[in-house]
Amino acid sequence: MRKQDKKTDNQLRAVLTEVCDFALDTCEGFQWLTHVVNYANFPGSLKIVCVFETNEQLANFTASAAQAQLNALIQARLNAMGLQLKSITRHVIYDSEENCKQQHQGNWAKRLS
Repeated sequence: MRKQDKKTDNQLRAVLTEVCDFALDTCEGFQWLTHVVNYANFPGSLKIVCVFETNEQLANFTASAAQAQLNALIQARLNAMGLQLKSITRHVIYDSEENCKQQHQGNWAKRLS
């Protein structure tokens, strides 16, 4: 990883930590989030994964206005760090612990690869 990539990754982690703290306080069932990126194709390869405990909680979240609000917050925080994305919905994925357990035996590294 190049020095500039490391700096960008640190900025991303700081921004996403703020988003995570907000989501933990406001989104029922939200557990954590992470990001996956290939800096050779940045920012196009950026994927932000928001994880809920159960599929039911995830469905309730995506059926409400909360998903649009969280997407808008992520977009605003990324914009503030100078990262402009055309469509935030192409970069944010919602998933659940339940799905990972069923499909990848709880192995998030395998699921995210």
